[in-house]
Amino acid sequence: MSMFSTPEPPVPLQALERAAALLATATARGLIHLSPGRLRRLLEMLRRGAGPATTEQALAARQAVVTVSRRCAGEGCLQRSVATVLLCRVRGVWPTWCTGVRCDPFRAHAWIEADGEPVGEPASTTLFHRTMTVPSIPGTPAKSRNARNCRPGT
Repeated sequence: MSMFSTPEPPVPLQALERAAALLATATARGLIHLSPGRLRRLLEMLRRGAGPATTEQALAARQAVVTVSRRCAGEGCLQRSVATVLLCRVRGVWPTWCTGVRCDPFRAHAWIEADGEPVGEPASTTLFHRTMTVPSIPGTPAKSRNARNCRPGT
């Protein structure tokens, strides 16, 4: 993905939280090499039985992931988003996992959402046109965020 960001500051973690976050980031590092379709199908399978994550739960998981991984704290948005949903799943919840693009200038990005809003992301995330999502509850449409289509002049 090509979203530029500055590294995020670490948060204090207990030993068990740190271990779970490390396991999630290591697992995500392997999963991001799957084809997009396989990754989506795997995430759809993993979300089964999980309730929707609140913004606070999703943000806590995201902060744990960026604390233990320098790559996830910087430009590793795909690994960060996958690790975050995995950590949330271990905790029994699931945020919406999203990937998207924008055209002017071209950027690709992956992020998570809770309550229909990006979690821990800059406001410019709303400019991305979603290409793939794995929502927390199957069949529940995501809340519209005025995403722009990839057409010149839009």
